[in-house]
Amino acid sequence: CSSPLFSPGTFKREYILSTIGYAVGLGNIWRFPYLAYKNGGGAFLIPYFVMLVVTGIPLFFMESAFGQFCSQGPINIWRAVPILQGVGVAMVMVTLIVSIYYNVIIAYSLYYMFASFQSPLPWSSCLSWADSNCSITPIVNSSVLVANWTQENTTFSSSNMTTVPGQSPSEQYWDCVALQRSSGLGETGRVVWHLALCLLLSSTLVAAALIRGIKSSGKVVYFTATFPYVVIVILLVRGVTLEGARDGIEFYIGSQSNLTKLTDAQVWKDAATQTFYSLSIGWGGVMTLASYNNFHNNVFKDSFVVTLTNAGTSVLAGFAIFSILGHMAQIYKMPVEEVVKEGFGLAFIAYPDALSKLPISPLWSILFFFMLFTVGLDSQFAGIEVITTCLLDAFPKTFKTKRALLTITTCAILYFLGLPCVTQAGIYWVTLIDQYVASWVLLILALLEIIGVCYIYGGNRFIKDIEMMLGNKSFTFWLWWRACWFFISPCIIVILVWSLMAFTPPSYGTVPFPAWGLALGWCMAVLVLLWIPAIKKILISPFPQRLKSLCSPSEEWHPYLDVHRGERYSEERCRHKKSPKRRPEVNVTVISSSWL
Repeated sequence: CSSPLFSPGTFKREYILSTIGYAVGLGNIWRFPYLAYKNGGGAFLIPYFVMLVVTGIPLFFMESAFGQFCSQGPINIWRAVPILQGVGVAMVMVTLIVSIYYNVIIAYSLYYMFASFQSPLPWSSCLSWADSNCSITPIVNSSVLVANWTQENTTFSSSNMTTVPGQSPSEQYWDCVALQRSSGLGETGRVVWHLALCLLLSSTLVAAALIRGIKSSGKVVYFTATFPYVVIVILLVRGVTLEGARDGIEFYIGSQSNLTKLTDAQVWKDAATQTFYSLSIGWGGVMTLASYNNFHNNVFKDSFVVTLTNAGTSVLAGFAIFSILGHMAQIYKMPVEEVVKEGFGLAFIAYPDALSKLPISPLWSILFFFMLFTVGLDSQFAGIEVITTCLLDAFPKTFKTKRALLTITTCAILYFLGLPCVTQAGIYWVTLIDQYVASWVLLILALLEIIGVCYIYGGNRFIKDIEMMLGNKSFTFWLWWRACWFFISPCIIVILVWSLMAFTPPSYGTVPFPAWGLALGWCMAVLVLLWIPAIKKILISPFPQRLKSLCSPSEEWHPYLDVHRGERYSEERCRHKKSPKRRPEVNVTVISSSWL
């Protein structure tokens, strides 16, 4: 069948843009450049691309093919291996929890974008909001400011803060104005209303983009997936023309590259982790997006396009970031390594500081934070779509005609759940969720996914399913994918899980988390993993028979439309009642995104 409203070619473009938007996220902008600098500069590209080939592309291809074959979300897709249906539920739980704080990151970007409509930029010098410890001449290795705000009024009180001299204006602005950060997780403080309003705006924009499903989101993706590249190129062109840009690039991947780092196991671990997280494997989003594809879509080619574009974007963003940081180092007469920060420090302290030193600084700042906003918006799109798709799969009769209400309700719930993250202790909650939920938990889910598909469902059976979509391939063609799925990728994930078991308690800068906060973090991780075991299903009937049944595909596992089931599934799986039609055969798509 085909849609009277959209052509397959249109949906093909939207799917590619959506999956690229899903793969390219904030991790490409602020995590990859730092990891490259930290792990030998250009030398880091060797382990990074090796891990992309042996882990990233194979797993991305697996998830895409898995979702496209059955046209179901990350829960119903496990009809192929019923005993692991809890893995799908756990993926949705991860997406739900991460979507709460990812919306907050969008709010941070919105606030800084609005604040950039000032000249000079408010963090360009020590203005009225700063205290006596603010200095435009940075002191190397200065400590983090821990600011307490009075509960009686909204003015900053120097008697209620602990500082270390020599903080830059951008660092104090982030702590004291943007976050109004308290002394720790135990001091919640009040809601920071400018962040709460930005959070409301971001939630509203997400709901508006997804409210009509593909009719609205399929158009938004043309802008949100392409605009970040425009900004990256603009910042790159501007950056390389600045004095000191060469120094920054050399510290990134130039002559300062340290090939001896390749003998360090930590470098290979960082490369594998970055590849894994930047492609968002194990989140359920890849499956969800692919589930809207045309059944015969060339998912093999798409996987290469998306994964290589993701890697290329990471490298390109690094040039844009480090060229301007090199200019900042030149101005401050200090080594480049002293101005490089990781994560929030790079995005909201170091880079804004560098942009404030450029001519027409408000323009560059607006472009940068609008880029972060659009990248983050794509990520939130995918999170919402995973949640709503699973609800539609589970309750088709209830929600089929109420998609708009379902989307608005989901966004509203995520907004209220995100309010604790925009209090004065909000940044601690964001860090806590990130460290405990969006980390090694995903590795466990991906490992179970490989075990389920390759060892329980059957790798050879899965390959036959893919050939139903793509056509028959030679034995040589599948040799590499068999090697990755059956051996190489599982081994790498096991090593990553093992290495992350040496887990050190997280902190925000120099501020440690209390014991109850760490316990809460572990509770969040356990809450996700508790959905995985199928013990109850095994125990409700005789063990051998039930276990065999749970490890065999259910009768509902097959291509969604009758026309695609062929002789294999029409005879083996579909002799009983037919499932109601939910999705069209055309290449329907949704907007997507990416995290770490």
